Amino acid sequence: MTTRKSAENSGSRGGGRRRNGNGKSPQAPGADASAVPPARIARAVTSRNSSGPRIVRPRTTTPRAMLDDVARRREAAAAAAAAEATSTPSDKKKQATARAPKATHKTQGAKPRSRRPGTGSGSGGGAGGGGGRRGGGSSSGSPFGPWLQSLRARITPRRVGYWAAVIALWGGLGTTLLAFSWALELPDTRDLAVPARAPTVTILAHDGTVLARRGSGFAGAVDIDALPPYVAHAFIAIEDRRFYDHVGIDPLGIARAMVANLKAMDVVQGGSTITQQLAKNLFLTPERSLKRKVQETMLALWLESEYDKDELLTLYLNRVYFGAGAYGLEAASQRFFDKPATDLTVPEAAMLAGLVKAPSRLAPTNNPEGAQARANVVIDAMHRYGFLAGPDADTAAAFPAELAARASTETGYAVDWIEEQLADFVSASGRDMTVHTTLDPAMQMAAVGAIKSRLALSGEVSNVSQGALVAMTPDGAVRALVGGRNYRESQFNRATTALRQPGSAFKTFVYLTALERGMTPLTIRRDAPVRIGGYAPSNFRDSYEGDVSLMHALARSINTVAVRLTHEATPGSVARTARRMGITSELAPNLSLALGTSEVTLMELTSAYAPLANGGRGVIPHIITKVTLGLELDPQPTEGSKPSGRDGDLPLADEVVYEREGGGLGRVLTRTNVARMNAMLAYTVTNGTGRRAQIDRPAAGKTGTSQENRDAWFLGYTADLVAGVWVGNDDSSPMVEITGGRLPAEIWAGFMTAAHTGLPARPLPGDWEPPVAVAAAPQPVEVNATAPAYDPRFGPPGYTPDGYQRRAPKEDEEPGFFSRLFGSRNWAD
Repeated sequence: MTTRKSAENSGSRGGGRRRNGNGKSPQAPGADASAVPPARIARAVTSRNSSGPRIVRPRTTTPRAMLDDVARRREAAAAAAAAEATSTPSDKKKQATARAPKATHKTQGAKPRSRRPGTGSGSGGGAGGGGGRRGGGSSSGSPFGPWLQSLRARITPRRVGYWAAVIALWGGLGTTLLAFSWALELPDTRDLAVPARAPTVTILAHDGTVLARRGSGFAGAVDIDALPPYVAHAFIAIEDRRFYDHVGIDPLGIARAMVANLKAMDVVQGGSTITQQLAKNLFLTPERSLKRKVQETMLALWLESEYDKDELLTLYLNRVYFGAGAYGLEAASQRFFDKPATDLTVPEAAMLAGLVKAPSRLAPTNNPEGAQARANVVIDAMHRYGFLAGPDADTAAAFPAELAARASTETGYAVDWIEEQLADFVSASGRDMTVHTTLDPAMQMAAVGAIKSRLALSGEVSNVSQGALVAMTPDGAVRALVGGRNYRESQFNRATTALRQPGSAFKTFVYLTALERGMTPLTIRRDAPVRIGGYAPSNFRDSYEGDVSLMHALARSINTVAVRLTHEATPGSVARTARRMGITSELAPNLSLALGTSEVTLMELTSAYAPLANGGRGVIPHIITKVTLGLELDPQPTEGSKPSGRDGDLPLADEVVYEREGGGLGRVLTRTNVARMNAMLAYTVTNGTGRRAQIDRPAAGKTGTSQENRDAWFLGYTADLVAGVWVGNDDSSPMVEITGGRLPAEIWAGFMTAAHTGLPARPLPGDWEPPVAVAAAPQPVEVNATAPAYDPRFGPPGYTPDGYQRRAPKEDEEPGFFSRLFGSRNWAD
C-alpha cells in the first residue's frame, strides 16, 4: 500500500513540475490533465511532511522557454493581485466569477487548495498559471514597475549590512593610508626651540631710538611666569577658553564655531585651539587645505603629549604674529607700546590679544579704530569667562591703550626709502641687520604735522590732495622725509620718486649761471615782452616793469628776465650749472628750461640748494650712516664651547659692513657767488614772492609754480637746515589759486620754526651787501606787447652784445663829436 502511494505521488508531482511551451504539463497521449485527483496531490504533499519514507523527485530538464513562461506568469499574477487589492467588493465578485475554472466530475466536491498565483503543481498549477497570465496581460503599468519590485525583493537587511560593512572597511583603510602618507610629510620637530625665521632689519634714528623693525621682527622670548596673569588670560579668553581642558583639539569648540557660522551665514568663529595655531605657526604654511588641517591636528596631538600647557602657551606667545612685522609678544609690545611685555596693562594686553585674528587688517598702526574695537571684544570675553572682574573690565574699556609715538606710520616713507637703498650698501644676508640713519624723530613728527595740518585747513578749498617735504642738514644728511599726506592710504613716495615741474624754483640755477658770467645782483635787465624764434613767454600776471636789477627780477620771479639770461648764457650752460649743483634728472636744453619745465624730484631739488647753505660744497643726500650685521648664534654649540652673539654669555660686537665716510662732492661754487646768491634769495624771502616763509632767523629761498598751478614749491634754507616743500595732485589736476608763495611757503615756515626750536640764530654763508641801498622797483612802463622781436644777433633791446648797458642820451643833451660824425643809435629805444 505504501509503495503504491509513493509511486502515485511521485508521478503526480513529476507531472506537476513539467510543462511544455504552452504552459501545460506533458502527459501520455490521450491522457487528461484534470484526471489527477486533488486528493492524490494532497497525499503527496502530506507524505513529504510525514515521517514516512522520503520521496525522491525525478530530475527534469526545463527548457529556456518554459522558464520565461513561468516568469511571465508570476509577473501577471502579481499585477492581478495588485488590481484585486484596489477593486471594490462588487468588482472582486465579478472577477472571481470570470476567472473561476469549470469543475469536472472528478474535482466536484473537492476542497480547493490555496496556492500562490502561477505556482500550482500538476494540471491545476497549469490552469492557474494561465489565468494569471490572462489577468496580467491586460494591465498597463510603469515600465520600471517590475524592475523596482525585483530590486526591492533583492534589498534585504542582511545585504544592506554586508555592503555597509564592506564600504566602511575599505573607506577606513583608505583614510588610514592617506593619513599615514600625510604623516610621512610632516616637518622635522627637533628644532622646536629655535624655529627658522627671516632676518630682522632694525632701523635706528640718529639718536639711537628704534624707528622701525622690518623682517621677522622677533625681539626675544618671554616666560609666561614673568608676565602678569591677565596677559595670558586675554589670549585664552578670546582664542581658546577651554585651553586647559582639551588635548589639542576641541570638539565642543568646533561644534560651537559651526553653529555660530551657520547662524551668521559667514565665518565669524574658528574652531582651532591654541595648540593647533602653535602647530601651524611653527611647522606649517598658511595653506588652507584638508591635508594641512589633518597635519595640524596630528602635530597638535603630538605637542600636547610632549609639553605641558604652560610650556605650550609660552611657545605660542613667543611665535604668534601681531602685524607690523612683529613676531612674538615681546616684539609686539616694543613695536606698539615701546615697553617690555612684562609692563603691559590690561587694555594693552587686550589689544595685542585681539590682533591675532587678523594682524594685518587690525594692526593699530594701520587701523587704530578696528584694533580698539577688537580690544573691547577681548575685554568682554575676559569678563564673561571670569578672568576679569566687572569694575576692572569697565576701567579697561574706558581707558583704551595708547600707541607709542614712534609706533605710528609717520616714518613709513622714510623707512621705505631706507630699505630701497640698503641693496646699494650690503648684499643679501641671513643675519639680523641694524641700520643707523640720520633721521630725527622730532623733526619727522614736525614735518608730518606741518603737511597734515595745512592740507586739512586749505586742501579741500584749494583742490590740493597731496604734499611732500624733505629736510636735510647743509651737508646732505636727511633729517625728515614725508612722501605724502597719509602713508596708510598711499605708500607712493612723492618726495623721492615723483617727477614734477619745478617752475620758477629752477630760476636759481639761471641766476647762478649769470653770476658766473660776471654779472652781479645789481646788473640791470629789461622786463618786457620777449620773443626768441617761436618762443614768447610772458610774466605771471602779464605785467612788465621795465629795467630791473637781477636781485629784483629774482625776488619778483620775472619770467622775461630769466629767459633773456638763459638765452645769453645758452640753455646748455644753465643745465650744466644745475647738474653741478645736484640735479640728476634729465634736463631739456631749451629756453623753457629757465621756467622749470624739465621734471625733477623734490629730493634732488632740495639737495641742489644745499651748497648755498654750506658755503659752496656739493652734497649727496643720504640717510644711512652705518650698517651692522648681528652674529649668528649656534643653536647646538659643541661641547665645552660657549655660545656667542646677542643671546650668548659672551656678546661680541656686531660686524660693520658699511659706514659712511667723506663729506660730499667738493666745491661747486665760489664763495663770492655763494654770498651774492644768498643775498638775492634772502631778499626774495623778505621782499619778494617768499614773504610768507619768513621765520625768526636769517633764511633764503625761492618759490615755484608750474603751468596752470599744477605744482607749487618752496625751497629754502638757513645756516642749519635745508628744506623743500611740494604740494599738488597725483593726477596733475590744477589747484585753485595756489602758488609757491602761499601754501608751500606756509608749510615751510611752520616746519622750520619747529625744527629750529632751541637752536641759536646764525647768519647765512657770505657777507655780500650792495654798495648802495637797492632802489625801489621802478614804476611799470607802457610797452607794446605786439612789438617785433629783437634780433638775437645783437642781444635784447637796450643791451650790448656782451651784456653791458649803454647810457641812453638825455633829451636836452647835445650830441657829441662822434655822434655828429657817425650818427646816433639809441640802444634804450
